[in-house]
Amino acid sequence: MAIQLQQVSYTYADNSLWKQTALHDITFGVPQGSLTGIAGATGSGKSTLLQLFNGILKPTQGTVSVLEVTIRAGEKSPKLLPLRRRVGLVFQFPEQQLFEDTVEKDLCFGPLNFGMSPEEARERARKAMLEMGLDLALLARNPFRLSGGQMRKAAIASVLAMDPEIVVLDEPTATLDPVSRAELISQLERLCREQGRTIIIVTHRMDELLPYADRWILLKDGELAFQGSGGELAEDPDILARCGLGVPHSLRYWRAIADRFGLAGEKPCLTAESLAERLASLPGTGISAGTAEMGDAHE
Repeated sequence: MAIQLQQVSYTYADNSLWKQTALHDITFGVPQGSLTGIAGATGSGKSTLLQLFNGILKPTQGTVSVLEVTIRAGEKSPKLLPLRRRVGLVFQFPEQQLFEDTVEKDLCFGPLNFGMSPEEARERARKAMLEMGLDLALLARNPFRLSGGQMRKAAIASVLAMDPEIVVLDEPTATLDPVSRAELISQLERLCREQGRTIIIVTHRMDELLPYADRWILLKDGELAFQGSGGELAEDPDILARCGLGVPHSLRYWRAIADRFGLAGEKPCLTAESLAERLASLPGTGISAGTAEMGDAHE
């Protein structure tokens, strides 16, 4: 496992009258090289959970194991600087952390602080730009003169420049337009599938991540409400409503079609294209492959 939590709880201001427990007895694992989605209503503990992954926060109960590093409640933490190089944490609106006068300087800042040579830092910057699908010509540009989508990708590239094995992103598509959101999710999935990086994404737009995520973790009031695959989630989509989340349209459509045509147990079709193709293959629906393709094009 890339990350393993065992009976983890976290309480803010633990030794004061104003203490507040944000996470209660959480146990789950994130497989290495997987793409994991995390969802939950506001106040469910998502942001607190993310900060446990690279030691920003320490559990007040339980054990957090990340790669070969183990952090136990009540014990002195191991050296965390090497871990923070291997676990890249991308907070909401990461472009607000850009501050240099060129994109290249911003991307080199982290690697240089971790002791890399200027040439190695520049090479990491170029590699990270390509990983995010950005033109290398943008390296010389002022980051604040980029488009919103480019700026978001450049900010994520500044984390990738440190070559982390695990990348944790908090609402990476927030405020982006639909095309930029789709491009960013595609880039992140490619990092997972082609490079074997472990990608963890907190999102409230489950629809855009459902077709790609290997597994999901749902939180409710600081407790683990669900962990499993998208297929398992599709078997009981009402768990989302119980967690205070809206049920994505793709799950609603698949559940309705699966119930009507007896497709329970199949791998769910969670994109418009795959759902149209599956419908076209069913006898008696009156939908041909050509009609399905036209419907996809119209979408």
